[in-house]
Amino acid sequence: MFFTHSVCMECGAPHPNDLMLTVCAHCGSQWLEARYDYDAVARLWADPIALARRPASLWRYRELLPVPSPDPMVSLGEGYTPLTRLWQYEQLFDHDHLYVKDERQSPTGSFKDRQAALVVTAMRQAGITECVLASTGNAAAAYAAYCARAGIKLWLFVTSQVPSEKMREAALYGAEVVKISSSYDETKQIAAEFANRRGIVFDRGARTIPGKESMKTLAFEIAEQLGLAFDENNRRWRVPDWYVQAVSGGIGPLGVWKGFNELHQMGLIDHLPRMAIIQVEGCAPMVRAFEAGERNASPVTPQTLITVLSTGDPGYSYSQLYDAVKAGGGVMLSVDDGEAFAAMRRIASKAGLSVEPATAVAFAGLEKMLSGKIIQPGEVVVVNCSGHTFPAESHVLGDQYLINLELQAGGHSINNDGLSAAFRQIDEQVTTILVVDDNPNDRRLIRRLLRAHKQYRILEAEDGFAGLRLAQEHQPDLIVADLTMPEMDGFALLEQLKIVPGTMSIPVVVVSAKNLTEEDRTLLARYSESVWTKGGYNTRQLVDHIVGTLGDEPIHRD
Repeated sequence: MFFTHSVCMECGAPHPNDLMLTVCAHCGSQWLEARYDYDAVARLWADPIALARRPASLWRYRELLPVPSPDPMVSLGEGYTPLTRLWQYEQLFDHDHLYVKDERQSPTGSFKDRQAALVVTAMRQAGITECVLASTGNAAAAYAAYCARAGIKLWLFVTSQVPSEKMREAALYGAEVVKISSSYDETKQIAAEFANRRGIVFDRGARTIPGKESMKTLAFEIAEQLGLAFDENNRRWRVPDWYVQAVSGGIGPLGVWKGFNELHQMGLIDHLPRMAIIQVEGCAPMVRAFEAGERNASPVTPQTLITVLSTGDPGYSYSQLYDAVKAGGGVMLSVDDGEAFAAMRRIASKAGLSVEPATAVAFAGLEKMLSGKIIQPGEVVVVNCSGHTFPAESHVLGDQYLINLELQAGGHSINNDGLSAAFRQIDEQVTTILVVDDNPNDRRLIRRLLRAHKQYRILEAEDGFAGLRLAQEHQPDLIVADLTMPEMDGFALLEQLKIVPGTMSIPVVVVSAKNLTEEDRTLLARYSESVWTKGGYNTRQLVDHIVGTLGDEPIHRD
């Protein structure tokens, strides 16, 4: 394996090549970076044609990846997206050699598939079965898809500004979607605390070694494909003069810059490209700090319609990008929403590319650089076409795919009282109850009784077979079941639930009109939490019993 060790980016301390390592033992930093046997890799990659026989995916660069091979149970053929020249669009600005790296062709339609592929593969290898992610959009769909393939349960925290199509798409893959009515930075804070409280892995974005390493494959592909564009025999790697990308948190250009630097370190390219980091004016903490000559960015409150770029506090990511841009003589600049949407229309009408708003921000920045002569005649430019939005039909999912958490919109952090209230809401809304009854009126009654007092998520099944399937898929916190149902009755359902590891510990409350024999009572005493007779129970007592069984806060009586 060519992955030799990792280093702390803040203090420089070395660490083992452990992908699950999250904190520097010397200074406590969470910023670790992978290192490789570059001399050995340089010998293998000296002739790009040597890579041509490899699969057309990001895994063709396996020697410089911390996960050396794809997992066939996870991979979706990610990477090696087209590098496309913009012939008609070039004529608008009288500038040759403008290219897009078309990440819309990725499995879920964005460059975040690279990140999800490596991170989820690493998690599966480590035996991780559950994780938490905060996202502004693209990573949501990517992680949801890859976690679905890997059998990893994903808790996805998004802001209320994320388009509903993105939320539905993630939910369609099976993710638990928690919508937070607050800023993205506060959403990340809540997601991290949620993961900590439950002992679940929290994805840390650019600070995660596989995540950042995945993005450098963009640089490798660009250098290989650009070599082909200028020389079909492709006897050498070639880098652009400019690499342009719209930025929110910064994981993309951080990885790309590392990739170009590794090629340079191995002597495969003779210079580094200049980086153009573009932000939307309504959320441009990096640009503001860069223009002031400051290496640390002050947080801002996002005010933009382009919510996928709404990270108001970039933290140490900005400091690294500041160094990268300064080292290469690049730029950071901002464009407003209107400029971005105008650029979106131009790139569609002149290049045939329907792009997401984040990509439009990058093109608006490119246009500003061309008109301002920042990019000189003859310079080769590559723009990261980061993604394209794909909708998921709402009728496929019904109305229960979303956990909705209302918070007072604020700045960049929440006080302890606010966090406690937020987690009380989340704990209640993620509590799932499955009602199994062939009578829709009885299912509806139980649903109404519970939802009148608690924000529980209620799933319904019309028979024992459907109930067993939903119990195995969702692993609810409690099941309310009838006994007399066609095909598989309640007794058979109880027996099946108790022999499956994922469902055997779920408490079952029986609500039935069946006259019970002594044998029935003996079986139910062993397999169920309690038995209630339809038409003969006090509704408030039943609700209090269910709430108490779940260990939830008692209902306050008026």
